[in-house]
Amino acid sequence: MELKNDLLLRAARGEKTERTPVWVMRQAGRILKEYLEIRSKLSGFIELVQTPELAAEVTIQPVDILGVDAAIIFSDILVIPEAMGLPYTMEEGKGPLFSNTVKNEADLGKLKIADEDSLGYVIEAINVTKKELNGRVPLIGFAGAPWTIFCYMVEGKGSKTFSHARKMLYTNPVFSHKLLDKITDSTINYLKGQVAAGANIVQVFDSWAGILPAGQYDDFSLKYISKIANAITDVPVIVFAKGAYASRKSIGSINCDVVGLDWNMDIKESRSLIGPDKTLQGNMDPATLYADFGTVKSETRKMIDQFGKAKHIANLGHGVYPDMEADKVKCFIDEVKEYSSRL
Repeated sequence: MELKNDLLLRAARGEKTERTPVWVMRQAGRILKEYLEIRSKLSGFIELVQTPELAAEVTIQPVDILGVDAAIIFSDILVIPEAMGLPYTMEEGKGPLFSNTVKNEADLGKLKIADEDSLGYVIEAINVTKKELNGRVPLIGFAGAPWTIFCYMVEGKGSKTFSHARKMLYTNPVFSHKLLDKITDSTINYLKGQVAAGANIVQVFDSWAGILPAGQYDDFSLKYISKIANAITDVPVIVFAKGAYASRKSIGSINCDVVGLDWNMDIKESRSLIGPDKTLQGNMDPATLYADFGTVKSETRKMIDQFGKAKHIANLGHGVYPDMEADKVKCFIDEVKEYSSRL
């Protein structure tokens, strides 16, 4: 199906666009009252993720309400460990919790490599979403980076330091690589399934990239992201590695199309490190959207000016925070469209 708005895909491929495309991470969710109305009728977040028709509905809401240039399928990065045999729960106000963790070879032996069938509810949600979108905008598929998934599978919950996961890299690096390989193979199967179902572009989220020093990051994370990027050949690939300041040059060298910048990554420096060939995505400080409308607009213009006419997809430097006003998010999106179209 021919897309009516293909700005995001053209920008990702480095092609000329009439204006800068824009979407925001966590756009499908908690800032929208329409999302909260649906969520209030369910037992919890996981039920919503696993109900394809409802997941499709909340995926499309930001397209209708905020006017973004792409939808991103409503799901969670932790569907991968669950599909591998490590289920989780989501506790309100606390985040994910795994009743079991991966500590040794015996635990590793119980895990399977996830395939498309084990994540059929996400694939079905993509099918429903594509039909309902009817070519209005591209659909973004996504997965967590293997290192980020490793963190949760070893730690068992969220953490500020993920000290258990990091300890594993030092005390048992061979085992760590085995687990990362298994997660990577699962992720490749998952993303290929998303693309086959209709995802036009995919993003790999490395949420915990910033807790590793550069040498370890290249060995225990970027190597596996590179393997994923090499395997996904039919659509553009975005890599967003939050906090990976020391590894930006390395990230720029892998076979991805777009590199996401967090809000602390200097734009000019990042372009110099990553090089001219990649499209950059980002990177407004999400907290800017707490400001008044005039400040949101002026800061958006500053960001656009810093990226200049080089390859750029506008976004925040991380996800939208749950207590933000949807009108401020829309102000950001509208200003990107209006201002960039005049340059």
